[in-house]
Amino acid sequence: MTIRSFLSPDRSLDVDVSWFSIPVAIVAAGGIALYAPVPDEMATMLAITVFSVVLWIGAPVAPWFTGLLSVGLIGLAFSTQLALVGFRLPATWLVVLGILLGEATRQSGLASLVEQYVLRVVPESGTQDAVTVYRYVLGATSVAALGLVVLVPSSLVRVLILGPILISLGELFTERRAKLGIFLGPLFVTFSGSSGVLTGSLANIIITGIVEANAGLSIGWMEWLVWLGPVMAVGRSLVITLLAYVLYRPTEMDGLTKRVVSAADMQVSAEERRMFLYLLVGVAIWATDSIHGLHPLYGALVVTLLAFAPRIGVVAPERIREADFTIIFFLGAIFAIAEGLRQTAFTDLAATTILSYLPADASLVVVLVFVVFASLALVFVMEGLAVASVLTPVLISFTASAGIPLLPVAMTEAVALNTYFFPYQSAVLVAILGLEMANSRELIRMTVICSIATLLVLVPIQIAIFAAVF
Repeated sequence: MTIRSFLSPDRSLDVDVSWFSIPVAIVAAGGIALYAPVPDEMATMLAITVFSVVLWIGAPVAPWFTGLLSVGLIGLAFSTQLALVGFRLPATWLVVLGILLGEATRQSGLASLVEQYVLRVVPESGTQDAVTVYRYVLGATSVAALGLVVLVPSSLVRVLILGPILISLGELFTERRAKLGIFLGPLFVTFSGSSGVLTGSLANIIITGIVEANAGLSIGWMEWLVWLGPVMAVGRSLVITLLAYVLYRPTEMDGLTKRVVSAADMQVSAEERRMFLYLLVGVAIWATDSIHGLHPLYGALVVTLLAFAPRIGVVAPERIREADFTIIFFLGAIFAIAEGLRQTAFTDLAATTILSYLPADASLVVVLVFVVFASLALVFVMEGLAVASVLTPVLISFTASAGIPLLPVAMTEAVALNTYFFPYQSAVLVAILGLEMANSRELIRMTVICSIATLLVLVPIQIAIFAAVF
């Protein structure tokens, strides 16, 4: 972005305004560290959090660089154990394996194969019209993305499987806006649509686990689907697909880079068949997690080992060096910050303080609206999964004392915790950013628009359904 010089109006200074976020981050962090009316350790952790968040939003440097800086600051201010806690978590290693899985999917040629099958839905009469091709491809990939929510119980894995395929499909178009739409639309469907399926989001599983352990309320898979599926899975996916069409559809009718192939032109290689088979093995492991109880990490591990194994694999093991793992520093910092805020008791203080403003005799509608805003407020300072573990026990206690049914409260919390605005709030958004198709500003734009649409349209509908029944 260019800033015009005050001394010479006819000339302009090429200054990237994102760099102004650095002094803003330093001043904000310093003010919190010196003047925040909280214990010293909590103030220090808050200062590091605000410093990191401002840099992640302003993006003067790559997100991984800020993440690595945050890890270093936490290590200096607290301990090495706290700074490195994120690198020991299964979710972090799921991302690592997901990156390898995505690389194998791309190099095996499976992305190209899926591209060909998706393009079969395009009518022959529209194969020369970029807008028509975009509409059909976006619709087909969004349906597939929603279907994966049911089959694959990990948003991270779904994103890392779909990402390379969507990037390949985007190469059909000459305009970057169309490439972004094909990339972001289905990924947001498979991410945000997970609210409506119990196993679709790890936040859903954490909330239901805490509810069952602390309150004795068991929420079944089908029960969850009946309550939230129509609005928060199907409805949300439709809204996101419509937004991706309106925001990113091509402006040039002839903006295609290559012709749309017919079914007769399709050829399937042995590597593509094996990669598809290996992915099915992973899906089988993920879809049966209720039986074996294994973390989704193990499904990704099996697929990665098969894909890179000598002789039977689809990619030579030495090609692993081509994968980019820098995004792990970003993810490690997010989890370290979340754990630091928990250890310094900020998360408990924030949750109880927020809920203290809610009257004990409030109606169900007021409570549900308040739960939405309380959840959104907390995810601005910590990762969404951390909010689920902190806020859910507080909500259980509140509903018990106020006589409010717990089921709609727990489900509304899950919906809110899948409504984000910035990449640092969710490991899944970090993974999308790590695919390097969309930059942080482009991702934030889509996230904000989808979240606003959810909060203004879908959440009121869902709350009205709960209010009409309970």
